[in-house]
Amino acid sequence: MENVHGTTVAAAHGDEHSFDVKLIWKTFRILLYITVFELILAIGYYKFEHSFSNQLLVKHLLNGVFIILTLAKAFFIVAEFMHLRHEIKNLIMTIAVPALLFLWFIGAFLWDGSSYKNLRNRYDRNHVEQSHQKVEKKEPGHEAEKPGTVE
Repeated sequence: MENVHGTTVAAAHGDEHSFDVKLIWKTFRILLYITVFELILAIGYYKFEHSFSNQLLVKHLLNGVFIILTLAKAFFIVAEFMHLRHEIKNLIMTIAVPALLFLWFIGAFLWDGSSYKNLRNRYDRNHVEQSHQKVEKKEPGHEAEKPGTVE
């Protein structure tokens, strides 16, 4: 009995993951560089926003870049600080696949909600009637007096 206990304790100490400080600092620097790059892009866009001829295209392109860089940062955080890089592939898939399905779930509900809103606006009698009513414009200078104003 003593022999079995001695081998399991020795095996348990040999399989421990070492705490690698250099790898943590490397991950920190990568996250820092990505964040600084995102900040430079955002500040540069807002500083020179008026100089772009197609602002909508540039804005969508930057949003795509920000999403990709944010996913890269999430990968580094999950891999290093949640210690998933050191786990077996099946455990990683057990965590990653439901997370991706959850993102798909959110996107599907947003898409469906937008479709419902558009269909509701098209077939709602009250909304259709209000959208076809003409609004009378007030002539300038003939506004009603507001309470509390002094002439």
